[in-house]
Amino acid sequence: MSKGKEISNLGSMLKELMNNRALSMRKLSELTEIDTATISRIVNGKRKANLHHLQKFSDSLGVPIADLFVAAGYPVEQKQEKLQSDIHTSVESIQNFLESSNLYDKKFTLENVEQQLANYEQFTQTEEGKETILKGFDEKLRKVGSVGPFISHLKDMFEKFRLNTGTSVELAIIGSALLYFILPVDVIPDYLFPIGYLDDAVAVQLAKNLLTNQKMDLT
Repeated sequence: MSKGKEISNLGSMLKELMNNRALSMRKLSELTEIDTATISRIVNGKRKANLHHLQKFSDSLGVPIADLFVAAGYPVEQKQEKLQSDIHTSVESIQNFLESSNLYDKKFTLENVEQQLANYEQFTQTEEGKETILKGFDEKLRKVGSVGPFISHLKDMFEKFRLNTGTSVELAIIGSALLYFILPVDVIPDYLFPIGYLDDAVAVQLAKNLLTNQKMDLT
């Protein structure tokens, strides 16, 4: 897909969203705090929207940011699918992307994600942790949209957690992955979309591996 077509797809989407909501570019400018001229250039395919623009459009128009990234031509699904094939290769890919994009100056490691999950395992066994999961999952899902195949795994995990299906150890592992997804303070901040959700996918894969090991230990 060419750059021009990517931008025009986003422009068409923004036009439709504004029409459906009876919004002028001037009004959208007020809502997003993006100047009208910039919005006009994005809508008309003369400028590519950056991360800041897409986040503002998502917040103001009530559209999952993943939908806007797809319209803008970012290969979100491809990145997520790659994570499912080789988690260690994916960690290296994430770090290389962060270094080349200058979006984030901290090093991303598998150990950092594992430590965060371990911390959340403790929190998920408290009443506050359980309430955070049960009340926060659907809301976070609405904000994110369908950003990749790891979402289906999270939905399955949430149902098991909600129905209390599993041992206490398994539920703690499941809860840790859910909290990692729900809470914004990750190893990579969620606002660095789509990279901000790649570590969530890594966390889900790590949790799945732990659950598999638990089942093997019981056999």
